[in-house]
Amino acid sequence: MPPDDFGLSAIEQIAINAHDTERATAFYRDKLGMKFLFSAPPNLAFFDCDGIRLMLSPPSQPELDHPGSIIYFKVDDIQAAHATLAERGVVFVEKPELVADMGSYNLWIASFRDSENNLLALMSHVPKA
Repeated sequence: MPPDDFGLSAIEQIAINAHDTERATAFYRDKLGMKFLFSAPPNLAFFDCDGIRLMLSPPSQPELDHPGSIIYFKVDDIQAAHATLAERGVVFVEKPELVADMGSYNLWIASFRDSENNLLALMSHVPKA
């Protein structure tokens, strides 16, 4: 492939800082209901997000110990997802709200923090009535 045709597109893995990998693994597996794949030394945990791997790991260097980017999890029914996660003890920073009229659908978002204080969000494309 010529260099001009190269472009990044697919995401294989996303890393999230976890100061307590066991606590974070329990949160993602038990509260968010994500598919746990495996653990590996030293203190790594991996989950499947519909083909994209999510890795929980302690920061490898002090300068990497900072909040990460917000990960938006796509859900079909944001109200039901919010209710289910709230029942499991997930604390939401923002409850589901309409953020944009996208023409053929409405975009809804809700945000919450994980056990390590990382900000995460739900995103839903709600069809118009």
